[in-house]
Amino acid sequence: MASNDPGFAPMPKADDIPDGDERPVAPDQFDPVYETTRREIWAYYAYYIGDNGLTLFNFAPTAFQNLLSQAAGDAGILHFAGRDRTINSIVLLANGISFAIQVVIFLVIGSYADFGRSRPNILIVLSVVAFGIGFGWLGVHTSDKWEVAAGMYIVGLIAYQTTLTFWTAAFPGLARNTVQLRLKAEEYTDGAITREEYDHADMMQRSRLANMAFYIQSCGEIVILAVIVGVLFGVNVRASEANNNWGLSVLIAFATGVWLLLALPCVTAGFWQLYRAITQIWRLKQSLLYLIGESPTLSTHNRDASLLITLEGYFLLGDSLNTTVTVIATLQNEIVAYDTLELTYLLLVGIAAQAVGIYSFWWIQQRFAYGTKTMFTAVMVGIILL
Repeated sequence: MASNDPGFAPMPKADDIPDGDERPVAPDQFDPVYETTRREIWAYYAYYIGDNGLTLFNFAPTAFQNLLSQAAGDAGILHFAGRDRTINSIVLLANGISFAIQVVIFLVIGSYADFGRSRPNILIVLSVVAFGIGFGWLGVHTSDKWEVAAGMYIVGLIAYQTTLTFWTAAFPGLARNTVQLRLKAEEYTDGAITREEYDHADMMQRSRLANMAFYIQSCGEIVILAVIVGVLFGVNVRASEANNNWGLSVLIAFATGVWLLLALPCVTAGFWQLYRAITQIWRLKQSLLYLIGESPTLSTHNRDASLLITLEGYFLLGDSLNTTVTVIATLQNEIVAYDTLELTYLLLVGIAAQAVGIYSFWWIQQRFAYGTKTMFTAVMVGIILL
């Protein structure tokens, strides 16, 4: 890692600066001991390839809805949470319960994702919980266990979302502590570039890591799905309903095993060191200001208002997007009659399109030097139109 203090550097005292020396101070002070290594970056990428959502976000909900459908029979009604409900109602309610619990969890431990020394340890614990839920689906593949499946779906979704949150919190520090930004800091200190140029380099480096992580994850997910197709043929999922049920549980466990293996480099590469990236909450605020493209020279009041509006919009958009994805998946599961192979083929097409989209947006951002806020706005408009 490049710095154990990646925020704004303290300004030197007036009596520490020789007369006539107007040498600028770089906003980040670097220590080669903590410089981000190529191994750390690829460990970061590898974890995301494993934490791709196939286990607890894609196929676990399908397995849950599938067991609900079989348990409800032709009536399509089951007693859940104090009253009789339809299958779709149960899925959406379980999804809502999961989000409500996540709100409480993030209120309690969410700040540790952004400062302090606990983030890597929390990520490891949450990952272990996710692994346990993923492998646990091997024991839940009959309709009489639909209530157990409901609990596993809720807890699994919480584990997936929280691991993703604590993983994502690491990338600003990783980017800011790279060799490239150290060189930019030296150029800024030498007067070779302006503060605006340094800030732009900082923004583009974080965009590069984030976009490449997502792109590499998508490519890796395509490979995993291709292997899963072979596994499903081996299980012969189209032979019977029981085989299809078992196939869903097997592929969840298989994808969980891949996640476990790909998470190991994060630990062996020194993932625990990433807490150095952000050690105080105000530094997180600085990163968010860079994310939305606001200038540090804005007044405190204006920056706070802009930041609050951006965060509110982000969370509202994220919640609506997750709900939309859940509804679409629920309807899609019914249309294909929970055919595991058909769902896997659909995911392959979707993830391939995702990879093309991610790389295209990143190419456009590099080609035209667009800011993160501009790209975020374009993506947001696309989501709303969809």
